[in-house]
Amino acid sequence: MSDQTHHYKVGEPIRDTKAPEGPIEDRWDKRRFSAKLVNPANKRKINVIVVGTGLAGGSAAATLGELGYQVKSFCYQDTPRRAHSIAAQGGINAAKNYRGDGDSVYRLFYDTVKGGDFRARESNVYRLAQVSVNIIDQAVAQGVPFAREYGGLLDTRSFGGAQVSRTFYARGQTGQQLLLGAYSALERQIAAGTVEMHTRHEMLDLVISDGRARGVIVRDMVTGEIETHLADAVVLATGGYGNVFFLSTNAKGCNTTAIWRAHQRGAMFANPCYTQIHPTCIPVSGDYQSKLTLMSESLRNDGRVWVPLAKGDARKPADIPEDERDYYLERIYPAFGNLVPRDIASRAAKNVCDEGRGVGPGGLGVYLDFADAIARLGRDAVEKKYGNLFEMYERITGENPYETPMRIYPAVHYTMGGLWVDYDLQSTIPGLFVVGEANFSDHGANRLGASALMQGLADGYFVLPTTVGDYLANVKTFGDVDPAEVEQAREAVQQKIDKLLSVNGTRTADSYHRELGKIMWDYCGMERTEESLRKALERIPELREEFWNNVKVPGDPEGLNQALERAGRVADFFDLAELMCIDALHRTESCGGHFRAESQDADGEALRDDDNFAYVAAWEWGQDGPTLHKEVLDYEYVKMTQRSYK
Repeated sequence: MSDQTHHYKVGEPIRDTKAPEGPIEDRWDKRRFSAKLVNPANKRKINVIVVGTGLAGGSAAATLGELGYQVKSFCYQDTPRRAHSIAAQGGINAAKNYRGDGDSVYRLFYDTVKGGDFRARESNVYRLAQVSVNIIDQAVAQGVPFAREYGGLLDTRSFGGAQVSRTFYARGQTGQQLLLGAYSALERQIAAGTVEMHTRHEMLDLVISDGRARGVIVRDMVTGEIETHLADAVVLATGGYGNVFFLSTNAKGCNTTAIWRAHQRGAMFANPCYTQIHPTCIPVSGDYQSKLTLMSESLRNDGRVWVPLAKGDARKPADIPEDERDYYLERIYPAFGNLVPRDIASRAAKNVCDEGRGVGPGGLGVYLDFADAIARLGRDAVEKKYGNLFEMYERITGENPYETPMRIYPAVHYTMGGLWVDYDLQSTIPGLFVVGEANFSDHGANRLGASALMQGLADGYFVLPTTVGDYLANVKTFGDVDPAEVEQAREAVQQKIDKLLSVNGTRTADSYHRELGKIMWDYCGMERTEESLRKALERIPELREEFWNNVKVPGDPEGLNQALERAGRVADFFDLAELMCIDALHRTESCGGHFRAESQDADGEALRDDDNFAYVAAWEWGQDGPTLHKEVLDYEYVKMTQRSYK
């Protein structure tokens, strides 16, 4: 079986063999206590590489160092604390039930599986919900300044896709505060000598010897030197690939290179088409923009989303009376209102703008209005909750959200796809573990808000340290790394660098990236069709060929060369973009963030096809096209139903 336009083969099914059987609430305990241990004296002889220093990578390196392993940590920033986790705003979920409003581990598990449109594994998601309660305790012990109520108890707020208040937060800078907690733990281990930190180093390939991941090839971004670092296990914590769309809420440096190069070495890539479009971003203001700015989903706790009832109503928002406004989320989804999940809120915003009722330049915006909240709570209370977000909005737009409603529009944010991992977070390459947003494992087709920080810290602090220990204890002897394998990986890196520098064309890598991003947004963005995806799959290879024949990369390989860095990342985005469109084309259902226009119900909601698509799509890389391996999703505890937030 293969697609006639873009060929792919269908291979053997894939299975997660590590998840234990039995009652779901006992599975993680069962796995932990069946895991083999490494004694403290032996840990000192074992080396682990961790690439990335965000919440997942920073917490993993710190914890492994504390356990006694010899850890090498890599990041391309000038300091670990510049990792993109710092940009997360709204909060982190945990099933603490401090509010007494009916939350529980099971409810967090259920909301997450349902929010992901029944395309995530039950075992992984239940473990995530269990571990969530430990994360809060860990962060508080580190001194993370979570918001507190008047009596001193930790405060929580609501987020989309949940009817309980389970999101812990530190104003609108939760990611920054949690990252500083992980960073301080990491720095402590650096000072203790268990972690060796390598900043301004970019991973460009994976070293595999005797079938196992044994190291990385990195480029020193300051000197240009290509270095080899070897270890007994490799952990990738390199984040998501949303920047394939060029315009996204991600930091400009975020890229796919580490996981893509690992994919080309044999790590399967799962569900690449699952992209999260965040409903609450500052709208695009012009062609000059290089990124978009997120406005936290937490704002939907108190902000009301609306557009004018009439098409083309150009009046100022204050001049539009209540009876001429459409609070469309409250109208369509009365049970959840403004707190529906991100995929649903995003599509609803697109629909009203497509009807001609959008606001602002080009009609690509909706209002997020705080007038009711300010009248109800007072300006001071609103400022305490969201002050830094309001200030950020005003600095960017020149408009004061205390006096006039914010204008927002959906934008690319998080990617639910990533390298395939089993219950132990190990990829299809033995010894290569993948944590945080870089793996695919916990969010299905749509991530609920405030679950990214939860997954990153769950993986890094609690899951990986157990499972990587089991892997290391089970390998009898690692042996020496084959020098020929190292040389082959180094040679591949050098050849790519030489090729990019030798083209000497007329266009910058950024100009190609912008054009690729527009293709992806137009044809594989909020709505996909067979026709649009086939157009993308025609255009991407053409543009990629032009890139390799006409890109201009100034400078030389020695020393600092940011044009070279960007060109290498854009080259990988071309290959990833093609796989994303192949994945989106083969999945003829709609689910979560993947909305196929041909598959919707009478109300325009996503229509799943559980008979044919209740599986994880794990893609194996091949020179002559990818091979699809299906991991069937079995639900024992949650019934697959059509999602309703009405």
